[in-house]
Amino acid sequence: MVSRNPIKRLYHWVLHWADTPYGALALFIVAFSESSFFPVPPDILLIALALSKPKKAYMYALICTIGSVLGGILGYFIGYAFMETLGFKILNFYGVLDKFEMIAQYYNRYNALAVGAAGFTPIPYKVFTIAAGACQINFPVFLIASIVSRGMRFFLQALLLSLFGEKIKNFIDKYFNLLSLLFLILIIMGFVVVKLVIK
Repeated sequence: MVSRNPIKRLYHWVLHWADTPYGALALFIVAFSESSFFPVPPDILLIALALSKPKKAYMYALICTIGSVLGGILGYFIGYAFMETLGFKILNFYGVLDKFEMIAQYYNRYNALAVGAAGFTPIPYKVFTIAAGACQINFPVFLIASIVSRGMRFFLQALLLSLFGEKIKNFIDKYFNLLSLLFLILIIMGFVVVKLVIK
């Protein structure tokens, strides 16, 4: 039976690329587009590809990171130059417009910490990238924090999948939001430690 839910159908469409020769290219495209406008996160395809070819798990994580960061740059540009004409429409389309104000406040207060944390939260990454541009967050800070946070997220998944394989898949699927929260806490603690050391 075919699902009538368009997001669910899109989810399965993304997943099916793992069984084709174009899985790596599809992963890059999904990671790139999800950072600015696409609804399905690349994690599902990364997990499927890493399970099918464990030896290439880290290569897939790298592809996912590069695609996500480049897509994040597009999201930043949308927020920076086209917030009124395009940015608000994208956020409204996905029903996350209400989160924009909250994230904008975080950016104004925490800057790099908010950008770095963005890569781990369950809130769609596109909200953070578009908001970063709209709030005119320092671009080098945005770029470095994006590389670190997205890289940590995808490479950690690759590590778990390469070590535990299929056994860890259901655990990641079931507790992904909780894991994201734990990683977020670790990032915040890291920033606090760095701040204390610098002082």
